[in-house]
Amino acid sequence: MPSVPAALEIPVLVGIGDINDRGAKGRDDAAEPLTLMLRAIGSAIQDTTLAPAAAQKLQAAIESVMVVANWTWPYPNAPELVVQRLGLPGSVHTHESHHGGDSPGQLFDEAARRVAYRKSKVALITGAEALASLESFKKAKKFPPPHWTKLDDHTSIWDRTRPEDVGTRHFLGAPIQVYPLYEAAFRERLQQKLPDNHKESADLYAKFAQIAARSPYSWSHGQEPETAESIGTVTKRNRMICSPYPLLMNAFNTVNLAAACIITTANFAKELGIPESKWIYPLGGAGTSDSARFWERPYFHQSRSLTQSLDAALKASNLTTEDIDLFDFYSCFPIVPKLAAHHLNLPLHGPKPITVLGGLTSFGGAGNNYSMHALTEITRQLRTKRQSSRPAHGLVLANGGVLSYHHTIILSTQPRPDATYPAWNPLPSNLDEDHPVIEESANGAGVIETYTVQYGRDGSPVLGFVIGRLESGDRFVANAEDTYTLRQLSSGNEQIGKRGNVSSEEGRNLFVFEQAKI
Repeated sequence: MPSVPAALEIPVLVGIGDINDRGAKGRDDAAEPLTLMLRAIGSAIQDTTLAPAAAQKLQAAIESVMVVANWTWPYPNAPELVVQRLGLPGSVHTHESHHGGDSPGQLFDEAARRVAYRKSKVALITGAEALASLESFKKAKKFPPPHWTKLDDHTSIWDRTRPEDVGTRHFLGAPIQVYPLYEAAFRERLQQKLPDNHKESADLYAKFAQIAARSPYSWSHGQEPETAESIGTVTKRNRMICSPYPLLMNAFNTVNLAAACIITTANFAKELGIPESKWIYPLGGAGTSDSARFWERPYFHQSRSLTQSLDAALKASNLTTEDIDLFDFYSCFPIVPKLAAHHLNLPLHGPKPITVLGGLTSFGGAGNNYSMHALTEITRQLRTKRQSSRPAHGLVLANGGVLSYHHTIILSTQPRPDATYPAWNPLPSNLDEDHPVIEESANGAGVIETYTVQYGRDGSPVLGFVIGRLESGDRFVANAEDTYTLRQLSSGNEQIGKRGNVSSEEGRNLFVFEQAKI
């Protein structure tokens, strides 16, 4: 391992901004993501409380612009557009993230590192979505919006195609399908009954809904929060999507939200006159990725990248779970915060809430940018704790893909005792461990390892997804589509560990329970 270079500066987060553009939904002048990002940046600069001349000096000193890739509008180069709109020189460092909800954590970590090692005097991170407005324009047949940035090609907005593989051949791979596979495996690991597990999820998301309702930056702000009953009861309004998750346990992405963070050195912040009451210190971060081919992962009751990201970030920051005052665990589906809380031995309803935002269902799933809002909100709450005699710390876990990518960031009211921000991410970019042998054309007896059932709009089960093991120990992926097997998988009784038969037909594996002969 290379020697650790000495950190030259102490990075401080000095400006944060959030934009909720709910009122623009359906309007002809609704803003595009670029405009929302610029508004968030302006809000972050204003948040520093600097006078206009000093604020202009801060903006002119930006030497790094990093943008979270958005789902709304496929700009060829979003960071370059931000640089141009801010009037910055072309020599500014720019970077756009990959598509993944871990991106805000990954970019924030890199921004703090660039500032610490004098690669950038001021680093800016931002991201935005305008999916609510885009949807309105499409419904009104006003597409493309005439005042949005002109694009030569819009096809990538809808292009979600994947190369053919085991997952696509079995119509499996969407988040609404894969996260339930983890919920089922985790439930069975804890020996929970299905009704108890469902109530746990409903109670958790009801608590999240109450937190989101209080935030002025939340998409659901000002609305009556959903209750455990409305979240857990399957109705026409709250239909089952993939068991065990009805609609209100799925992420809601049709939002217009933006956020921005500004990081600079403690010395430059002092020179500009930014009050120390605004300063929040990045302590460290860590992230890694699991196999993109989720069926190759060794197990589904836990996520390797999630646990390693949490553990490595705490270690890099010289902290333990008990030292953390504020948490925000990414929560596109209930299983993610459950896995994180279980790993850190935190109660779901303890004295320290496991979200400051309220999750992607209630706060709003701002595409890849949700955790940027967690970073800004934890900063606000840490600022209120600066007068305490002891340091206060906040942890943000950002998750992307299908429990594929994770990056954890830790913030504090006080700098690191050694004043040295970690010189690199302590984790490898990918976890390359041995994985089970996958039998793509499976035949014979099989045992269910995990499963879910997808439902139609009429509430009836449409297709089952089974991941299981053959007698050889090899893993298979299969569909279940016969009436009897679907009925068993949807019965409300645990099916993990049950035996059936799997056969390969026309490129797909089909799993069936043999019906008892009378």
